[in-house]
This record gives sequence, structure tokens and C-alpha cells, in this order.
Amino acid sequence: MVGLGIMLALGAGAVAIAAEWVSGPAAYSVGGLMFVAVVGLIWVAIMGGPETKRALAPYGLLKPGVLWLCLFFLAPLWSMMVMSLSSKKSRFDFFPSFSWEWSNYSTAFSEFGPQFVRSFLYAGIATVLTILIGFPLAYVIAFRGGKYRNVLLGLVVVPFFTSYLIRTLAWGNLLADEGPVIGVIDFLRLGQVFESLQIMDNGKLLNTPAAVIGGLTYNFLPFMVLPIYVSLEKVDTRLVDAAMDLYSSASQAFRRIVLPLSLPGVFAGSLLVFIPASGDFVNAQFLGNPNTTMIGNSIQDQFLRQLNYPVASAMSFVLMFIITIFVLIYTKFMGTEDLA
Repeated sequence: MVGLGIMLALGAGAVAIAAEWVSGPAAYSVGGLMFVAVVGLIWVAIMGGPETKRALAPYGLLKPGVLWLCLFFLAPLWSMMVMSLSSKKSRFDFFPSFSWEWSNYSTAFSEFGPQFVRSFLYAGIATVLTILIGFPLAYVIAFRGGKYRNVLLGLVVVPFFTSYLIRTLAWGNLLADEGPVIGVIDFLRLGQVFESLQIMDNGKLLNTPAAVIGGLTYNFLPFMVLPIYVSLEKVDTRLVDAAMDLYSSASQAFRRIVLPLSLPGVFAGSLLVFIPASGDFVNAQFLGNPNTTMIGNSIQDQFLRQLNYPVASAMSFVLMFIITIFVLIYTKFMGTEDLA
């Protein structure tokens, strides 16, 4: 109880100072109390003997992470919540006043509803595409990679050696009107097919929804491949051999053994792809057009161009709330008990 109490007290003190609940002498007092609490915990651990040290050790290990989250997550989140309920007298009012301005949230829904829908639609399609592309790739690396497994994994993470922005710009060059992708499509005379599928627009791939989704899929594909690979690597191949000995076909063995055991990786990869893709603004900015803007572009515009911090903060909170709901629903269906 002492360890838990001191950990919670340190977290509350860190949030109070970082979020400016207290300032001036009060902030120094809170900081002093936090220091005294840490010293007191160390003293209790030393004087209490081995059993006390063993009981307090987990809380001591948790404290750095808890303080980090309090300082750089909870405190900024609180500040943004306060900003989302503030109001501005004019565009050049750089210090909005807190006034319980709930209309900022209604503005976020009413004026930026299409951007929210577009963001989750693009992110959802990109997540499905990364599963369809990443699962076979991870399967081959895990079960057929052999001595080249590490090399293949290295090739998967090679894109991380390049800036996210540069990768997106390079993807734009590939999809440009004079780029190699359009050249291959024209050579194979598949333009009409892609036009009918609404992948191309008047012979163009760049500045289309397909380009934005393709950029999201390309940029976030490694985040899907690696978790699935980790799950597949843990699969005991003797289970598949036993299923084959019991007259199971290869497809049945995959469906009843490999696929269920790989679902924790699919779950983790889906979260790693869907959550950042929903708030992404780089792909829509460089690969899309004004009709493909996502909510991340609108939040950036409200923050940096319109200087409308309250509405931008409200939009951010709405985005986090909707993503949280999606994740909870997805967790309910997929389950997380096997993620460890």
C-alpha cells in the first residue's frame, strides 16, 4: 500500500506541476513533497529488510514509466481538454479563456464530419490491405525463410531507415503521370479496368483516394508484418505435422491451427496500423487532393493556419474518443488474452 500510494502521489504531483494546477511557491512545495516521498520510500525499503524490498521493488520499477506518462501524456491531455472547452475573442487571441465552450465539439462534428468518415474509411481499407499483403509475407519468412530469415526481416525494416516524408514523396513519384506505375498500366492496357474500379481518375493515379490508401498501406506495412511474424514464429510446426497425420489437408491445418495462433499478431498489427493511419495527414497532403483530406489535415490546418486552438483540440479529442471506441469493439471480438 505504501508503494502504490507513493506512486500515485508522484503521478498526481507530476500532472499538477506540468498542467499548471499549481504554480509559483505551491509548485515548489509539491516538488519538495515528491522528493521527500521518494526519499521516504527508499528509507522504508532499506529499513524494512528483504521482504519489504521485494514488495516495493515493482513500484520502484514502475515509477519512471508512470512519471513519464504523467508528464508527457496526462498533463498535455489535460491541457488540451481545457483548451477544447475554451473560447477565443478573435483569430489573433493567442490566449483563449476557459468558458465551458461545448460548442467546439459540435463544430468538430458538424463541419468536419466528412473528414472523420474519410479518415476511418481510408485507415480501415489500409489496415485490411496490410493484413492481406503482410500475412503471406510474414508466413513465408517464418516458415520458409530458413537461413535467409534475418535477411528477409532486415528487408522488411529497411524502409524505416528513410524518413517517413521522403518515403511518401517517393511513392508520389512512382504514381505520377509519367511514373513507372502508369507506364506499366498503359503497357498492359488496364487503364479502363482501373477506371471502372475507381482506382484511377481520368488516367491519373496521383491525387486520388487510391493513392492516399496506397501510401498508408506502404508506409505502415512493416507494422503489420513484424507482429504477425512474431506470432507465427511461436507456432510449433509439430502441431501442423500432427494435423496432417490425422488426415487434415494443408488448408484445414492452416485454418484450424496456424490462423488461430497468429490472431494475436494480427490484432496487434491492426492496432499499430489503424490508429496512426487514422490521424495521418502526410499521405493525404502529398498524394491526395482537396477532396481526399483526412481529419489530420483539418486538425493541422486549425492549429497552424487558422490558429483556432479550441476547435482543433476538440477535434483531437473526438478523434481519440472514436478510435478508443473502435479499439474496444475490436478487442471484444478479437480478444487480448494471448497477446503476451
